[in-house]
Amino acid sequence: MVDIIYEDKAVIVCHKAAGMAVQTARPGEKDMVSELKNYLSREKKGEPYVGIVHRLDQPVEGLIVFAKDSRAAAALSKQVRQGGGMHKEYLTRVYGCMPADKGRLEDWMLKDKGNISRIADPDTVGAQKAVLEYEKLETSGNTELLKILLHSGRHHQIRLQLSAQSAPVLGDSRYGSEESVAYTREHGIKRLCLIARKLEFDHPVSGERKSFELDVML
Repeated sequence: MVDIIYEDKAVIVCHKAAGMAVQTARPGEKDMVSELKNYLSREKKGEPYVGIVHRLDQPVEGLIVFAKDSRAAAALSKQVRQGGGMHKEYLTRVYGCMPADKGRLEDWMLKDKGNISRIADPDTVGAQKAVLEYEKLETSGNTELLKILLHSGRHHQIRLQLSAQSAPVLGDSRYGSEESVAYTREHGIKRLCLIARKLEFDHPVSGERKSFELDVML
């Protein structure tokens, strides 16, 4: 069963567990959408509506909002597209040292075959701009704890952009360096050290600003 943080007639905010997909086509594998449809089907007959307006990578834990009707989905999706309306803040622990105590990363990213993305030139066909801001919260040995404010939602964006700064997310075998993978193994880290800790958006019906935050650390 999914962990529902907040629910009303228009939206459902959930705490997604690390390892659970938002949506999957793999038979027998649980995902957020299927679990929510099962939950909502107990309340009313027929196929319930669960609208995806943003995603979290399967290994990532954290807050995610779903729409319960098409109007709410359109309104929330507009906030995601236009930027500024939906605020997404992450917590991550990386191996390495970021170039400054706080900063802004702007890259162009391209999704390749094999469920992987890479940094690309701006004029590359299909490349999309990726923007995030970071702030160092703590340094411990060879690792740093960072707060990330995400301004765009590209495929594997945080993981790739930080890796490109020689500070890959701990627990990340896909974009990690030899050193970060070795550190992950030596310290028994079993998960991706990336959490979608805070989520804010304008309610699609009332317009009220909604804010949710998990009490978690890495």
